[in-house]
Amino acid sequence: MPPVTILQRFLRLLGLSRPPHLNLEVDQDLIHSLEDLAQREQRTQKELAVELLSMALVQRDAAEIYLRYWGSLSRREQQVTALICLGYTNRQMATRLVLSQETVKTHVRNVLQKFKLRNRSELRHALADWDFGAWESLIE
Repeated sequence: MPPVTILQRFLRLLGLSRPPHLNLEVDQDLIHSLEDLAQREQRTQKELAVELLSMALVQRDAAEIYLRYWGSLSRREQQVTALICLGYTNRQMATRLVLSQETVKTHVRNVLQKFKLRNRSELRHALADWDFGAWESLIE
């Protein structure tokens, strides 16, 4: 008997049938984790599976959008974004990039506008999974 796919398992939990063109193999550890989590949260596996899948799809869509926004930034705006995410102040960025604080403010404003965010905190949160550690040594 072929292994049960994760999609088959989710669809079965939802009471649906599997689309024939999709075939993702399921990891037994994943199934056990889902069962354990559902039990701990006193929820059905179906409820939990739907919520987790929905959250994953939302996160994936957001990641794709942020990557597109990143691609729209100039090299300097990317540097400013990296430094914001590393916790630099405008004054520190100006010193590091040899720019005026006003120029840094303009870059910050442009970055936030391109990412459709209101403040630096939202930007750091949106890109929290990105690793900007290597940027520190590259930015001069």
